[in-house]
Amino acid sequence: MDVRHLDLLRELADRGTLTAVATATHRTPSAVSQQLRAAEREAGMPLVEPHGRGVRLTRAGLLLSEGAVDVATALARVRAQLDTLRDAPVGTVTIGALPSAAEVLVPELLARLEGSGLLVTVDDFDVAESDFARLAADHDIVIGHTITGDAPEGSAHLHHRTLAEEPLDVALPVDHHLARRRHLTPELVVGERWVGVPEGYPFDTVLVAMENATGRRIERVQRLRDNRVVEAMVAHGLGIALLPRFTTRPRTGVVSKPLVGVRAARRIVALSRRDVAQRVAVRSVLDLLADIGARASR
Repeated sequence: MDVRHLDLLRELADRGTLTAVATATHRTPSAVSQQLRAAEREAGMPLVEPHGRGVRLTRAGLLLSEGAVDVATALARVRAQLDTLRDAPVGTVTIGALPSAAEVLVPELLARLEGSGLLVTVDDFDVAESDFARLAADHDIVIGHTITGDAPEGSAHLHHRTLAEEPLDVALPVDHHLARRRHLTPELVVGERWVGVPEGYPFDTVLVAMENATGRRIERVQRLRDNRVVEAMVAHGLGIALLPRFTTRPRTGVVSKPLVGVRAARRIVALSRRDVAQRVAVRSVLDLLADIGARASR
C-alpha cells in the first residue's frame, strides 16, 4: 500500500477531523478526501465512515493507521542507522514544552548546542495533562508532566522518557500560622483557602488526593495556570498553593514547606512519536535533556 496513504490514515487517527489533517499537511479538505478515496480503492474496502458531522476510521482504517506507525518507525530506524555514519548529529528538532519545565531544561539545552549541527526550535504551552499527547503530532519532542503515572494521560502509544522528578511544596504567606512547621500534612492544610489550577491539570490531582484522604472539600478561591501569578497571590495572603520546588524562585513574603501523607511530586516527561524518537538528532536532544533534568533533580 502507498506509504503516503498510510501516513494520511495515521494523521486522521491522531487529529480526528479532515480539517485538522488538511491544516497539518498543508492541503485542502477536498484534497484530503480525494486521497482517502484513493486509499480505499487501493485497500478494496471502506477506511472511513460518517460520524456526527465528520468521519471516523473504520476497523480497517484503524488497523492501517496502526500499521502506518510500524512502517514509519522501521523507516526511521534505517535512516537513523545511516545518520550514525555522520561525524555528529545534524538537523532540526522541534520542542513544545510546559513553561515551568522549559525554564529548567531548555536554556541549558540551547547553550550546550551552540555551535553544533543541531538546531532546536521551542514553543511553550500550558495545557491539561491529557492534551500533551496530541501535541506530539506537531512537535518532535513534547515536554509535559504527570503526578500519577509514568507518562501523561493518553500517551501510551508514544515513546516517553522521564527527564526529572520534582517535589511539589506548599507555598504559604510568610506570616501564615503554619509557616514555622517543618512539613505539612493533608489534615493541616485541607481547611485552608487554596489557589489551585484548572481541572485536569496535574497539580489538581494532589488536591483531590488530599480531599480523598481527609473526606473534606478544599476551597479553591482561584484556578490559575501561571505559577508566577500563583506566587503573587500567595504573597498577598489570598491563599496557599502547590508550587514545584526546583523552578520556584525565592520570593519575598512566601515560604515553601514539604507536603507529606500524599504523593506530591511530578514527573517531567518527554513524549515523541515512535518513529520520530528513532532519529539520531532527536535521540541526541533527549539524552541532553535527560542529563540536564537529572542534574536539576539532585
